[in-house]
Amino acid sequence: GAGSGLDEAGRRRKIATIERAIYVNKPDKSDAVDVLAKVGGYELAGMAGVILAAVAHSVPVVLDGYICSAAAVAAAIIAPASKGYMLAGHEGEERGHKYLLKHLGLIPILRLNMRLGEGTGAVCAIPIVRLAAATISEIALLSDAGIESI
Repeated sequence: GAGSGLDEAGRRRKIATIERAIYVNKPDKSDAVDVLAKVGGYELAGMAGVILAAVAHSVPVVLDGYICSAAAVAAAIIAPASKGYMLAGHEGEERGHKYLLKHLGLIPILRLNMRLGEGTGAVCAIPIVRLAAATISEIALLSDAGIESI
């Protein structure tokens, strides 16, 4: 896609670059580590590692945008249980982002038509995640308040 404003010529160059990288490096699509090593880049491998480290410590991860979600797919292939710790902060405008969230089975917390790429969607979603956690953990049950039924 166009990302955050790439013109059509730039988009075509991006496609050609990706096709060339796949042709030259021949990643094994059944092996997420091989794909990360051959065409993922340090940022994707690093993000996948951070996601897996968070999951190893039972810490949920709020995903943001296309690149982060691509890293999350790699993490989910490496450790399928990691999907249970992932939250989609938002759904970006990139068609690929929508596809990745669907692949992960995640429903975005926000849909704000963003295509910024600097973590803004996750930053906007975190207060909602905190509010949900507080609601679950701090609100008393009716029976705790001495109310039998309504």
